[in-house]
Amino acid sequence: MVTINSIKKGIVIDHITAGLGVKIFNYLNLTGADFTVALIMNAPSVKIGKKDIIKIENELHIELTVLGLIDPDITINIIEDEVITKKIKLQIPTRVEGVIKCKNPRCVTSVEEYVPHVFHLVDYEKREFRCEYCDDIVRFEDI
Repeated sequence: MVTINSIKKGIVIDHITAGLGVKIFNYLNLTGADFTVALIMNAPSVKIGKKDIIKIENELHIELTVLGLIDPDITINIIEDEVITKKIKLQIPTRVEGVIKCKNPRCVTSVEEYVPHVFHLVDYEKREFRCEYCDDIVRFEDI
């Protein structure tokens, strides 16, 4: 059995699909953190077999939309005084702005810098998103 110590105040990102923890760790730019951070990989899980966990002992404002895009099964636990005060269950977002970039060279977002990249979910299972401007389809795996 693996023992993982608790944190006093911070965030625990739990139920990360095994192998995606590193991607989230890098996205959150935690490599150079000057506070306590733990990346636990392949921890045993009753629900999903193996999971990754990230523990951050610090207040951190996380863009939940992007984390839901990376792994919609994540649970975010907010910790205060070593107690979970809030649980947030993520989902695949239906609208994403400024995260996915349209690769269509004829899209207005490729020409005009001020136009935000906006995508809408069109297929939940395949995790496909459609550009709001040119209707190009992007799969999450291609991002």
